[in-house]
Amino acid sequence: MTRYLLAAVLLSSWIGAAGGDDEKTHSGGDKGHVMLRPDALKWGPAPPALPSGAQFAVLAGDPTKALPFTIRAKMPDGYKVPPHWHPTDENVTVLKGTLMVGRGETFDPAKAEALPVGSYMRMPKMMRHFAFAKGETIIQVHGMGPFEINYINAADDPRRQKE
Repeated sequence: MTRYLLAAVLLSSWIGAAGGDDEKTHSGGDKGHVMLRPDALKWGPAPPALPSGAQFAVLAGDPTKALPFTIRAKMPDGYKVPPHWHPTDENVTVLKGTLMVGRGETFDPAKAEALPVGSYMRMPKMMRHFAFAKGETIIQVHGMGPFEINYINAADDPRRQKE
């Protein structure tokens, strides 16, 4: 239980640092209205559920709550996310680089499909998949929270490696 509480605290601080606070990310006078230029994004480290090395920015909403959210992830070349699944649908648009995505419970780069700039992918909830970046890759993820990552192999979970 302590591990989950710590993860929640870390994720909450990540959201604040990454710009999840409405006052910090919304421009204009209408509550809920979001306009962000690329130079205004507040990048921070990826949440503890992901391998280190990626950066995240919250554009709208709060991915830890049962509400709509939009986030961006910036991954360095070769960044890998081991096989995992989400309890909610995941919608991804590739903005820069190439996201390599494969389905299944085993990380097999030969079975990954390339998603270049402009590609869109929807992974239904519970679908097992893995991903890696070719070149610096930026993706935008939107959906209904809470956004959670459940690894197929517990040894792949970065939260366990920090204990």
